Amino acid sequence: MKIYTKKGDKGTTGLFGGSRVDKDDVRVECIGTLDEANSTIGLLRVKLGPEHEWQPNLHKIQKDLMDMMSHLARPSTAKKENKNPMPVDGAEFCETWIDALEAAMSSPSDYFLLPGGNEISALCHVARTQMRRGERRLVSLRKTDEVDEAIPAYINRLSDLFFTLARAEMDKAGVAEEKWQLFLYKRFKTAE
Repeated sequence: MKIYTKKGDKGTTGLFGGSRVDKDDVRVECIGTLDEANSTIGLLRVKLGPEHEWQPNLHKIQKDLMDMMSHLARPSTAKKENKNPMPVDGAEFCETWIDALEAAMSSPSDYFLLPGGNEISALCHVARTQMRRGERRLVSLRKTDEVDEAIPAYINRLSDLFFTLARAEMDKAGVAEEKWQLFLYKRFKTAE
């Protein structure tokens, strides 16, 4: 079977169940953004090396993203059922990992940070911003069709996770964070 079908040459693509939409359809934009994030995670995994302690969790996230994208590719009107698993525990998985990472760091997260620090941290920030864009696209998609509630919760938590991974990498490497501003809720708390 050839990789190319020529069916998309006029600017449309197929969805799960057989319907076709324009390639700039909100559903395709949403899936495409998560695909970009998944590719960034793949690059991050390569940069980390095969023995890095984050590998199993990042691998799980990549597989979960593929499953979520397959569900997002299925309009609620499609008759064909999607048999790929729905990662319903994704938000909790992220929270557990975030809590473990924060507990191991030398200081709490109180500031907005300038992305960077080192290559691994910067890649985590790229994944974080792609997750945020994916989340915005999910909001748009939810205005037009049903989306399983586990997906936006997981994507939201993934952006928090990649922020924490960026910080954990800098903490481990002994690289100082470039702070921008105290988190808003912290500013109000210190003003009281």
